[in-house]
Amino acid sequence: MEFSIKTEQLQPQNNSSLLFVYCKESKPKHHIANTLLTQLQQQQKDFIATHTVKDEFLQALAVVSIDKDDYASIQKLTSTVASWAKEQQLLNVDLSMLPQALTQKWVQAFTIAVGEAVYCFDKFKKNSKPVLLEKINYQTDHAVSTYLSKAEAIIYGMNICKDLGNAPGNICTPAYLASSAAKIANDLGASARIINETEIQEMGMNALLSVAQGSSAGAYLIELQYHGSPNTEDKPVVLVGKGITFDSGGISLKPGAAMDEMKFDMCGAASVIGTFAAAVKLKLPINLVAIVPTCENMPSGNAVKPGDIVRAMNGLNIEVLNTDAEGRLILCDALTYAERFQPKAVIDVATLTGACIIALGHVAQGILGNNQQLIDQLLQAADSINDKTWQLPLFDEYKEQLKSNFADLQNIGGRPAGTITAAAFLSYFTESYCWAHLDIAGTAWQSGNNKGATGRPVPLLLEYLILQS
Repeated sequence: MEFSIKTEQLQPQNNSSLLFVYCKESKPKHHIANTLLTQLQQQQKDFIATHTVKDEFLQALAVVSIDKDDYASIQKLTSTVASWAKEQQLLNVDLSMLPQALTQKWVQAFTIAVGEAVYCFDKFKKNSKPVLLEKINYQTDHAVSTYLSKAEAIIYGMNICKDLGNAPGNICTPAYLASSAAKIANDLGASARIINETEIQEMGMNALLSVAQGSSAGAYLIELQYHGSPNTEDKPVVLVGKGITFDSGGISLKPGAAMDEMKFDMCGAASVIGTFAAAVKLKLPINLVAIVPTCENMPSGNAVKPGDIVRAMNGLNIEVLNTDAEGRLILCDALTYAERFQPKAVIDVATLTGACIIALGHVAQGILGNNQQLIDQLLQAADSINDKTWQLPLFDEYKEQLKSNFADLQNIGGRPAGTITAAAFLSYFTESYCWAHLDIAGTAWQSGNNKGATGRPVPLLLEYLILQS
């Protein structure tokens, strides 16, 4: 699908459709559009679509009336319009009656909405339905190219995240995730390093290896680097993503119902890889590193057992009381590994706790960390792009729940405040830098008839990187 910006009046074509976007102050010159806008206002609606006859051919025509100009409201409206737009072949969007700020918001939100509407993961279906929509032309005199480029990058990153997340566990194995990430980075001109299990062992990343030891799929540490800052000495932002390509729970086995959805347990990794790709595609003037520890969590005669003690890369001994709390075990070694980059900030992303779903549902992702300025910057980015995020506290008192009789700490803190104690566990491995943790357990994928990866929080992460560039 292609997007373009036109300054001249768009001319109708045999296969084209027209979308007129108006606001309260608009005075349409197009007769039929003006009639439809009046009808919308009388009915207190915001979108209407019809067909007209133009030069002996039928043309689809739609009108949008923007009532609220905040980004969240525009985003909601564009999702409705995108459902209509995806059924067109060539769409001309007339934005000539909008002021600049509103035009910029519409171009960004509508481009993302259309990208989401046409997305389909059908590579394993014999009869796949091709996307009908080929091109969208925006007619406007305003400066919107930056917003269009950002929106296209967001869709690019979200589609990478979705494709990786939706792939079944027998396809998207740790090795597949590693090779896919490397190919994506190399194709964009960035660098990739795939660290194998032997090197992981030599570095003392035993927490990661303890999770991987129950599976024959092995463990990998993915390291992607992009140097876009004109100052080579600028400290990088480091993104860390949980890459459990299938999570059975290990010896602490999960219930069978909906266990197929545990292929989505690597959506933190997928979102980090997608964000990295989007940032490189935009050629952001920053230095960026992505780190992904990846393996499976499976039960076997070799699997880690409840009560086992493992020594993490930073020297702390961890008592594993629940093998289904494995995400924090692979992340803790990756977070220690991140120290070597002397980072400006480290942001980890993980489908970490079911407790986050209990707390926030499937609307907002949770955020915690050790640096309020970093958290505020991420919350600002979340608000700007409407990728809903909510801060939870991380008081030292929560660490009391992680005390072990036999090791430096244990990997679970009981039922109370499960999302917070998971972050408190990670905080033991992030003391040397500014760190934020995003728990996306409730937002990384949808269940039911619309089952599939959502691509979140790629919009939030890319918006944050743009604001930092």
